[in-house]
Amino acid sequence: QEQLVESGGGLVQPGGSLRLSCTASGIAFSFYAMAWYRQAPGKQRELVASITRSGNTNYADSVKGRFTISRDNAKNTVYLQMNSLKPEDTAVYYCKRITGSYWGQGTQVTVSA
Repeated sequence: QEQLVESGGGLVQPGGSLRLSCTASGIAFSFYAMAWYRQAPGKQRELVASITRSGNTNYADSVKGRFTISRDNAKNTVYLQMNSLKPEDTAVYYCKRITGSYWGQGTQVTVSA
């Protein structure tokens, strides 16, 4: 049974950095494209970044140049390095297989002075 466990969130000041991790189990991780999504209060969930099986990446315009998605297939883990964080990055962050329907519990990121 698929499981996705996100971690690494927290409270950070504007301009700071965080690295999120998402560890998968119950799936053949290396065969799937993965993505990070986020949902801010009162807003719809949105795609932040994605990475294919071969490591090709795509980013939402709002995070380009600040966020980096990567994966370690040996650890069944996808990462999201977030730099130059802004208050508008505050949200619950989730990872998911691009083609999957299972959502983990998410990890809260709060950017505030």
